[in-house]
Amino acid sequence: MNVKSICCIGAGYVGGPTMTVIANKCPEIKVEVVDINPTRIAQWNDEDLDNLPVYEPGLAELIAETRGRNLFFSTDVDRAIQEADMIFISVNTPTKTYGKGKGQAADLKYIELCARSIAKAATSDKIVVEKSTLPVRTAAAIKNILDNTSSGVQFEILSNPEFLAEGTAITDLVEADRILIGGDETPSGIAARNALSAIYEHWLPKEKILQTNVWSSELSKLVANAFLAQRVSSINAISALCEKTDADVDEVAKAIGLDSRIGPKFLKASVGFGGSCFQKDILNLVYIAKSYGLQEVADYWEQVILLNDYQKKRFAEHIISTLYNTVSGKKIAFYGWAFKKDTNDTREAAAIYVADALIEEHAHITVYDPKVKKEQMLADLNYLGTRSAEENEKYLSVVNSAYEASQDAHAIAVLTEWDEFVDLNWSDIYQAMMKPAFVFDGRRILDDQQLNSIGFKVYKIGQS
Repeated sequence: MNVKSICCIGAGYVGGPTMTVIANKCPEIKVEVVDINPTRIAQWNDEDLDNLPVYEPGLAELIAETRGRNLFFSTDVDRAIQEADMIFISVNTPTKTYGKGKGQAADLKYIELCARSIAKAATSDKIVVEKSTLPVRTAAAIKNILDNTSSGVQFEILSNPEFLAEGTAITDLVEADRILIGGDETPSGIAARNALSAIYEHWLPKEKILQTNVWSSELSKLVANAFLAQRVSSINAISALCEKTDADVDEVAKAIGLDSRIGPKFLKASVGFGGSCFQKDILNLVYIAKSYGLQEVADYWEQVILLNDYQKKRFAEHIISTLYNTVSGKKIAFYGWAFKKDTNDTREAAAIYVADALIEEHAHITVYDPKVKKEQMLADLNYLGTRSAEENEKYLSVVNSAYEASQDAHAIAVLTEWDEFVDLNWSDIYQAMMKPAFVFDGRRILDDQQLNSIGFKVYKIGQS
């Protein structure tokens, strides 16, 4: 099948960048990203590229090159479905907050709505590609809906999980380690897999494109994220031990990372991992294991989450204990809110939970993040439901520079590893702060010796 038109349902962190790269690499294919949120679509169409809803290095440049040529953003979902040969589903699949599987299982209501929208609007045969992170057997559920609600239209369902990291999404797409395509082992299923493979072959060698059955593809995404998160939680567990001894967690990580059986990646100790995938996917894996009666398997993977929560709790408690067991009325400057640098994504960001713990002790939090807006920070805190929105707004303020955040602050907490924090004039910051001036480096990016020489009291996670 020769794909001439692509529709992507969902204009978020995955759909937007992925379709932009496809449009850039496949100029002969029309690519349309649709979403029912008119505000988000308006942001994607904004002439000022600084107003794009997703920040990724290199994304704005590709948007400028492709938008209006063969890349389009629209709210006309039905028309885009009708015109497309291939439809990507890239909508949010949050963890359920209600009913069976609450707190662990993926909430598939948006996936089901997509499937029903496709079935209703489609008037010709389609290839449907699940791009969202989904639990095993979702493809079968989508196919069941499509086959039983459409009028004679044939659908082939493919699983094509994303392996993107916020902040490096464009590089991850252009220089992908591998592309995974799962589909049926039928002649039509193989043809559909080959059609999707042909798109990626515009810029990737065929040997990097792995075709599997649907179930292997779906599970591989969950397992990959679980393994990566496990490494982060493992080194974070060791960081707590290092703080009680004279060991340095970076030295330990370097030593074990040189072991070829282990490798150096994802061994950076920090205040904890965040983002849209790690926690959600592990919880989903835990739920699947429990549903099949594999309690010990579930307990094993759940411990990765518990350790991550412990790391954030431990960081907040250390701030409180260091500041003489009270932060009430004290100003704490947060450097960073996003869950990692080079993104405006705040999902499961460590800053949210550290701020929540400190506000519970009546601390006043002043945040500087170069890409995250105050509205998003307040929405993150309000989502926790710990206190009223009015209280959160009372205790949280947002400023436009790191220097402004530190003015009269009792302490600085580094929650995101933005490069600019390393290059600040820390002598000026010290002069502007209350004394003694404390720095809590939750990302291990600062030169603690330099800061100590200036006069700071420095706590670096994973170091005594």
